[in-house]
Amino acid sequence: MKVTAIIPDELIKEAQLLSNAKNITDTVIIALNSYVAIEKLKAMGREINKNPMKFKYSAEEIRELNRS
Repeated sequence: MKVTAIIPDELIKEAQLLSNAKNITDTVIIALNSYVAIEKLKAMGREINKNPMKFKYSAEEIRELNRS
């Protein structure tokens, strides 16, 4: 997809340095992939916070099972 965007030069230069990207296109792709991954992790964290995992055994019970 072709896109025209007005992005500050310094922001692009810094992102390009940090991402070790070859060009502006690669820089934007890396930045967008990182943003999407971070947002997915945040959403997963919120979901886990709403529905925390429940374990059948306590830590002490697992230790006892491992010892036997």
